[in-house]
Amino acid sequence: MNGIDVFSAFLIGIAGGVHCIGMCGGVISALRVVTPKDRNPLPFTLSYNTGRIFSYTVAGALTGAVGQMSASLLPVLGQVLALLSGLMLAALAAYLGQWWQGLRHIEAAGQYVWRRIQPVSKRFLPFRSVFSAFPYGVIWGWLPCGLVYSTLTWSLASGSALKGASIMLAFGLGTLPTLLVASYGVQWLLKGFRHPIVRQLIASSLLIYAVFLIYKAISSINYTATG
Repeated sequence: MNGIDVFSAFLIGIAGGVHCIGMCGGVISALRVVTPKDRNPLPFTLSYNTGRIFSYTVAGALTGAVGQMSASLLPVLGQVLALLSGLMLAALAAYLGQWWQGLRHIEAAGQYVWRRIQPVSKRFLPFRSVFSAFPYGVIWGWLPCGLVYSTLTWSLASGSALKGASIMLAFGLGTLPTLLVASYGVQWLLKGFRHPIVRQLIASSLLIYAVFLIYKAISSINYTATG
């Protein structure tokens, strides 16, 4: 994978806003309630979202390192992981388009860890300061999410911890505008994301890009096999 994938991850974060609103909209509304009434909510919102993106970045670094070590032991595995990332993006497109919900099974597997760390987040509620919102966001970043898991396969195939971290950082930044909008309840934009036509356009675009990635990965594997 090259630098363009960082920008692609950012775009997927933006495109995944339709999923973010559905999955995290309730969380965001609840967080407005635990924010001090006499304080500007924006710094708190930015703080817990920074914590969330920090967790994504750490997860990206870890998966990138695992992918790098695996590829060093078996070089062709790097190309196989690239194929996996394309397949996971196709699964994400099907998930967002509501054509196939297979990613829910992966999310369900993540619930095992989430049930153990989620209670810790309650220690930081209600928010007493902007800084107390950050660790809450760090924990929130491990919420089981098919969108996150799909993008993590890009980090796995990236070839290094640094590239893996960069991909997930870009992805997290891509999700930020939608969640900020949701935090402030901009209803016309939220309704736009929820519109069936918008959902299908986003899902179809992701599927087209996934097919391109899958084709590129298969071509690379074939070239290596015949070369």
